[in-house]
Amino acid sequence: MRIGLLGGTGPAGGALGLRLASVGYEVILGSRDANRAQSVCDELKKKWPDYKLNLSGGANHSAAKCDLVVIATPWDSAATVVNEHAQDLAGKIVVTMANALVRVGKEFQPLVTPRGSIAAHVQAEIPLSKVVVAFQHLPATELGRLGHEVDSDVLICSDDPTAIATVCEIVAKIPGCRPLNSGTLSNAMAIEAFTAVLLQLNVRYKTRVAPRLTGIRLPGDAV
Repeated sequence: MRIGLLGGTGPAGGALGLRLASVGYEVILGSRDANRAQSVCDELKKKWPDYKLNLSGGANHSAAKCDLVVIATPWDSAATVVNEHAQDLAGKIVVTMANALVRVGKEFQPLVTPRGSIAAHVQAEIPLSKVVVAFQHLPATELGRLGHEVDSDVLICSDDPTAIATVCEIVAKIPGCRPLNSGTLSNAMAIEAFTAVLLQLNVRYKTRVAPRLTGIRLPGDAV
């Protein structure tokens, strides 16, 4: 499977692309500036020379042609970017990892968008695609530290059950991550907004937290 990341040159997108490449996926980091995307890939490969990384950079339209696409742009441009590539994204699984947040003083606060969530905006722009919410709560620093597990559950929701299953398979390959089917896209608002709580905990306790839910036993979980 080829996975493309639109706007994938930021800290979160680059870290996710690196981690996915490290577990065997062919990954294209996309950007409006193809040279910048390739430069970011070169830096990541130089930082992790012991890993065979099938990671390359290109323009966003190259990333949009992949089998599965992740939207890694800032939240306020996610809908615009997918609209620009709607034809290439039609029929595909499109993962959104954006959170609409604002910092007011020392507090992080979620923003409620007109449709309720960034995912809903994205789905409205690309109705022929299968939009999935995932990766909102994974700390970029931990994602980008190859050789270390990412100790986190990953909440995944979509209106398409087969799309959820596909993203669950991808998440399960990331060491330390446990995919959890969190229902339909209507739950995206709660998942996105919860990121504000995690960021506030990071500030208060000077750490990097990620969710780990108790009481759920999946096949393969340690006893």
